[in-house]
Amino acid sequence: MAAAASPVGEAELSDPWVALEPGADPAEHVRMLRRAHETFTEGGTVPRPVRPVVADSWRRSARAGVGPDVTPSVELLDGDLGTYRAEHPLARVMPLFRELLGTFAADGEHLLAVCDAHGRLLWVEGHASTRRRADRMNFVPGARWAETAVGTNAPGTAVAVDRPVQVFAAEHFIRQVQPWTCAAAPVHDPRTGRVLGAVDITGGDGLAHPHSLGFVQAVARAAESQLALLAPETPAADLAELRALGRDEARLLVGGRSVRLSRRHSELLVLLSRHPEGLTGDELLCALYEDESVTPVTLRAELARLRRVLGPGLLKSRPYRLTVPVESDVAVVERRLETGAVTAAATAYSGPLLPSSQAPAVVRLRQRLADGLRTALIARCDPDLLADWVHTPWGEDDFDVWRALAAARPTAAVRARLAALESELAWRRPAAT
Repeated sequence: MAAAASPVGEAELSDPWVALEPGADPAEHVRMLRRAHETFTEGGTVPRPVRPVVADSWRRSARAGVGPDVTPSVELLDGDLGTYRAEHPLARVMPLFRELLGTFAADGEHLLAVCDAHGRLLWVEGHASTRRRADRMNFVPGARWAETAVGTNAPGTAVAVDRPVQVFAAEHFIRQVQPWTCAAAPVHDPRTGRVLGAVDITGGDGLAHPHSLGFVQAVARAAESQLALLAPETPAADLAELRALGRDEARLLVGGRSVRLSRRHSELLVLLSRHPEGLTGDELLCALYEDESVTPVTLRAELARLRRVLGPGLLKSRPYRLTVPVESDVAVVERRLETGAVTAAATAYSGPLLPSSQAPAVVRLRQRLADGLRTALIARCDPDLLADWVHTPWGEDDFDVWRALAAARPTAAVRARLAALESELAWRRPAAT
């Protein structure tokens, strides 16, 4: 993912995700960053030499109400922490993290830290004296280090932007963390793509080297490969996958079969997949039909046909429900948006949900999902992501996204397309009387 375009005055680096350019003087860079941090906290503007990824994070931190002198809070204590860690998916790869990063952390007087998708630290291990220093700022297991809680920091920001990132010295939003440097990378569920958390290395200025970012990213990828190997083989009959984005007729993978569904059956499967507890006939009638004259008999006949298509035992009644878990592409996009993984969400979004459907519940869900992704893309202001959106059939006339792209990447072609859309909108707008 390319870095978001920065306002005039922000630094442009050859790799915006690396904290220092080769040959840069760390001490001088720290002094400039401290002045920039003071300028931002006092006036809200981000001067040079702040990287775009850090500038965006500072702005998110300020919007979340984080102050530069806040202290991280500890949310999980003792037994609650132990239970949560034992059940967390990343517990299965902690031996791998320790093998790959443990010696590096101990020898370099660094810390190995692992957080969950909410930015809560689950494990903090490493050099004893470094741990004691970290304890004083609550960089401890159970503490919440999400961007929305403590501002810019490597594990919290890596989870927020869903990519590896370094945070150097005064790039940290809260002052007590500014003597530290860290590098973190998100770890994903290899099956669903959902962000599980992040692995982080925290210590001194030496970690600002590009190699530390590449190292922690490689460790995260190794963990994902390990999770894929450790994942239990789920019998095909015990899991179904539904693909309904960008197509009028959904496809269901179940029991080793690929089933192409009719348009009405596609709508039914989308709704039932979102309600594993089941839906009554009346609830399905309201969700599917605008025409109130449609009778329950019509719906029951449609469900009977769907039951034959799915095969025995997959659809139960009273209430109507599926008997196997269903993973849908809609749910994948929603989860990624909820965790701030905008790039991953955009990648998983292959088009509007059942675009020809007029079922009220499907129309609402389709609009909510598209609006949520559009809003996230505009807020991220990444020109590559915005360009990807406007060069799709569903985004080619999206004025708001074109306007955001023009702000981030004001090429002649982009400005011309925006001007054309503005003219079209003005022509369509009724004249004032």
